[in-house]
Amino acid sequence: MEENNVYTSLWKKYRPVILKLMTDSSDGPQEYPFYVHEFKALNDKERSFSFEVEVIEGKPKRLVKQSRAALDLVEVLRQSASASQMMSDNIFEFSLDRNFVFHIERKPEAC
Repeated sequence: MEENNVYTSLWKKYRPVILKLMTDSSDGPQEYPFYVHEFKALNDKERSFSFEVEVIEGKPKRLVKQSRAALDLVEVLRQSASASQMMSDNIFEFSLDRNFVFHIERKPEAC
């Protein structure tokens, strides 16, 4: 159980940036470079921090591999009224690549 919410503090710190990226994603995919040390400080045993998650109607629907970082991200975003509204109106794909670049892509509206 100690692994639950490991990345919550990191995502809360960057929530304003992520909300702006989500808003700006209506014009096309967005990206933001993170610092490696911020992730490693939270979980130095993790070998790969990369993830890809699709969020439909505010819930993670397609998670390429089980990722605590991705699940914590979605949970933090669900605590924001504006992020929740955007996620209920759109499909978002969030990913973090091997170089710690965070990507957000907005897909067509959910049906």
